[in-house]
Amino acid sequence: MTSGEFGARAGGGKRIGDGTRAVRAGLPEPVKHEPALPGPVFAAHFHLPGEPTGGYAYGRDENPTWTHLERAVSELEAPGQDGVETLAFASGMAAVSAVVFSQLRAGDAVVLPGDGYQALPLLREQLTAYGIEVRTAPTAGDAQLEVLDGADLLWIETPSNPGLDVCDVRRLAAAAHAQGALVAVDNTLATPLGQRPLELGADFTVASGTKMLTGHGDLLLGYVTGHDADRMAAVRRWRKIAGAIPGPMEAWLAHRSLATLQLRADRQTANALALAEALRDRPDVVTAVRYPGLHGDPSYEIASKQMERYGCVVSFSLPARARAERFLDALRLVDDATSFGGVRSTAERRRRWGGDAVPEGFIRLSAGIEDPQDLVADVLRALDESAQVTDS
Repeated sequence: MTSGEFGARAGGGKRIGDGTRAVRAGLPEPVKHEPALPGPVFAAHFHLPGEPTGGYAYGRDENPTWTHLERAVSELEAPGQDGVETLAFASGMAAVSAVVFSQLRAGDAVVLPGDGYQALPLLREQLTAYGIEVRTAPTAGDAQLEVLDGADLLWIETPSNPGLDVCDVRRLAAAAHAQGALVAVDNTLATPLGQRPLELGADFTVASGTKMLTGHGDLLLGYVTGHDADRMAAVRRWRKIAGAIPGPMEAWLAHRSLATLQLRADRQTANALALAEALRDRPDVVTAVRYPGLHGDPSYEIASKQMERYGCVVSFSLPARARAERFLDALRLVDDATSFGGVRSTAERRRRWGGDAVPEGFIRLSAGIEDPQDLVADVLRALDESAQVTDS
């Protein structure tokens, strides 16, 4: 049985669990006296006598360490599906750019979420400069449907970052395909163990592997997964042109980290829900608590139909910037840092970057894998301490 076959089924044809798949994904056939996961291959070039047919030739195009990681991600994003391909990139934005710029031409139209990742406005400016029409609409309520007519590519981010709205991927993908548009889904916040966009009808899954997928806050990485060979060949060509390739060490660290993805995802999801429930009980200081897995959340109904895990991010607002900053300063188990998805909890006042349309006191908190009672206690204590000074 090859690694890919094991990634989908084991023991009498039954579909294996997420944890088993994550531990085994992308591993090569076992070789006596060799490690289960080969170490990173550091090579700019490879021996290449004769004609360059097959195998590895040059380090900008392919690397054996990338190959193991890419196969692993394919097995997680689309277990049991044939013809699925993943390409690794140097960052999440490198992966985003590869899809957008490889699939669109001057005169085309793309629909982006108006409430997505804060680098999307920069992408919009560049697309417009290249003669590509850009339309935007919020994630909530499947509002992108309203501006889809005549579009060539629909870009979905669900749950949205940082607002945590969720849209119906199946509905949006079906509407886009009915008029000939491609569909790409940013799956960063959910991870493949929380949501599988290809199974929901998307043409591409795109994600930053920097965050919850690898979970240790020690590398930058991105990937694109798709099932159309020609479309993925165009993405591969863009990677070659732009040179936005991952280092072998980063690729190896990412693959190594996948083995604990299910354990981390389950703990972080549970911690995020515990935090969301505790915050919801503090209406005196906290407003607009959002978490897709929280009963009563505006995203819960749709999320519960298409997500298996709801991610690690909770968002909420404090009354003012000063209150938010005092809260962050009072935390002891939560680091004041950007990004999300790491094993150590982090939080930040998101408005400090200036790119998100959120209140000054808006907090994006990423739950780590600490003991839930300790994490909740630290957050509630910080809320109480930050309230001891009156905002002017």
